[in-house]
Amino acid sequence: MRLRLLLSALTKYLVGVVMVGALVMLPAGSVEYWQGWLFMAVLFIPIFIAGVVMLVRSPELLEKRLSAKERASEQSLVVKLSGLLFVAVFVIAGFNWRYGWCMLPEWVVWSAVVLFLAGYMLYAEVLRENVYLSRTIEVQAGQKVIDTGLYAVVRHPMYTATILLFLAMPLLLSSPLSFALMLLYIPLVIKRIKHEEALLERELEGYSDYMRRVKYRLIPYIY
Repeated sequence: MRLRLLLSALTKYLVGVVMVGALVMLPAGSVEYWQGWLFMAVLFIPIFIAGVVMLVRSPELLEKRLSAKERASEQSLVVKLSGLLFVAVFVIAGFNWRYGWCMLPEWVVWSAVVLFLAGYMLYAEVLRENVYLSRTIEVQAGQKVIDTGLYAVVRHPMYTATILLFLAMPLLLSSPLSFALMLLYIPLVIKRIKHEEALLERELEGYSDYMRRVKYRLIPYIY
């Protein structure tokens, strides 16, 4: 099982590296786009480390995250729109570097690295705390409401982490144009959260009480 899982994980990892690398570096038209290489390193090195840790300590979680596919048509559309958004963000960032439209100062790029890694750490904490975490919207057998740690502060800390990660990406790539485009990810997340909460409130025992106890979805005192 682990050999099959290892091969599957490595295949998807390498495909991801090649695809993102092509989307970023080909529009840039040069291997001198150092922000692009920095982004690739900051993105894929932690993913590799996390994959190794999950393979050793929780292969079931790794397999679930590799094979998950969204079944609800509405949410499948959200996932597809998010994918198109990322493609556009990467391509625009590459062209922005090639033609020098509007480059951000280096201190912004390095600050974005810090924000990106902070988002990874937040995401890792969510993975550690919530064993039911899934890439798809579903209620699993035996699932219980998680209301400790970050889940005592906001109801969807995973989405908080992804917003931090995804907004840091275009800054890391030194592209304010891509950052402006990536802001469209926020309404997509909000749409997904509303659908997810409707399902959880209907099918997960105790979730309605949890919603009353923890009022905020993403950011304390804001939303």
